[in-house]
Amino acid sequence: MITLDRKQEYYQALISKNTEYEGLFYVGVKTTGIFCRPTCPARKPKFENCEFFEHAQQALLASFRPCQRCRPLSHPNHVSDVIRTLVEAVENNPEKRWNTQDFRALSIDESTARRQFKKRFGMTFVEYARARRMGLALKQIRSGQSVIDSQLYTGYESGSGFRDAFARIMGDAPTKLNEQQILKAAWLDTPLGPMIAIADEQALVLLEFVDRRGLEREVERLRLRTGSAIIPGMNDVIELIEQELEQYFAGTSLHFSTPIRMIGSPFQQSVWQELMQIPVGETRSYQGIALQLGRPTASRAVARANGSNQLAIIIPCHRVITSSGELGGYAGGLTRKDWLLNHESRYDPLKV
Repeated sequence: MITLDRKQEYYQALISKNTEYEGLFYVGVKTTGIFCRPTCPARKPKFENCEFFEHAQQALLASFRPCQRCRPLSHPNHVSDVIRTLVEAVENNPEKRWNTQDFRALSIDESTARRQFKKRFGMTFVEYARARRMGLALKQIRSGQSVIDSQLYTGYESGSGFRDAFARIMGDAPTKLNEQQILKAAWLDTPLGPMIAIADEQALVLLEFVDRRGLEREVERLRLRTGSAIIPGMNDVIELIEQELEQYFAGTSLHFSTPIRMIGSPFQQSVWQELMQIPVGETRSYQGIALQLGRPTASRAVARANGSNQLAIIIPCHRVITSSGELGGYAGGLTRKDWLLNHESRYDPLKV
């Protein structure tokens, strides 16, 4: 999480075009929907219109597109022709799902692209393309506009890429479905970064940080399992979890009453139920959870089920650590896991 002091430091670097900050942060401009390098020559936005990111993938998933002036992902002084060609190809067709034939058509070796993107941006090219595609879908969720009526201008020659990207991930347009087959999705801002909440009128089925690795596949699996389309919007369930998250992060209440629906195998659900029994301020090990379930040799299976949790924070998978006391894994990132555990440890569970 970037602190206010650090944001102000980054903003001063942006204003002064300080080259020492190249590669340390990116800035998303809310009024234009683009993100830039610290030394971008464009007119500088106001501080309140800036969102700061330490990684390009975070900016992409937050629905910002690369600036056409400073080209934060393809500046000729920083990246190869391979990276620049592929970034431009994604921007020309952002909804595209890449395969081996597509690389051959550009005379680019797929393994070379993977290696160069990983070295330069900390993610493979496929992860970059996925983040850009998912960012477009999340942008529509964030804007709260309907799939059918959306005619948003996104900086491309046609708005179809925007709508196609959303439809491929979220499902058919609502005109093809009845009310029982529609899930609402909303963008929720939190101190640890934006989250996406998906729910029907009865229960919350997904709550995740938008930069979670594999979120696109997770949303697609949810859509296929429920046979639903997922459209932007709010309902009573999402409004309740938004209120309870505000209380959680403020420390006024660390408990949740939002109705939830756990979608998974019987074993996964048994693990998730056990996670919900871990008191606030305490932790358990994967091995300990396995013993509680009467499956002492299933600690790895418990870890996999823990990682498949679709309801972050509510089902507190962040409270599970290794037997040696290390944090272990967390789909939302270890920095967030550490923050959540420290946050919860400061409160008396009987009073919150």
